Amino acid sequence: MDYLNILLPVLLYIFGIILLIVLIILGIRLIQLVEKIDHVVDDVTDKVHSLNGLFAVVDKTSDFLSRIGDSVVGAVATVSSKIFKRSKSKKKEEDIYE
Repeated sequence: MDYLNILLPVLLYIFGIILLIVLIILGIRLIQLVEKIDHVVDDVTDKVHSLNGLFAVVDKTSDFLSRIGDSVVGAVATVSSKIFKRSKSKKKEEDIYE
């Protein structure tokens, strides 16, 4: 019994030291991994910023085409409304004369 009172704390201390060493090694590797990921994210950010000019051109082009489309649709709607108003006014005149 006295033997176990001496052996068990020694084993716990040894396992604790081993666990601490393993956790320190894993922490160092985790720090290295985070540094690599940070480097990759910085590269991706630089590449995305280099494409901002292209995105601005595409945005301006789409806005321009949208304005042209809106003006064409507005013109067609105006012309069609004028045509239908004339036909309605002609029908009213015909109804009056009958």
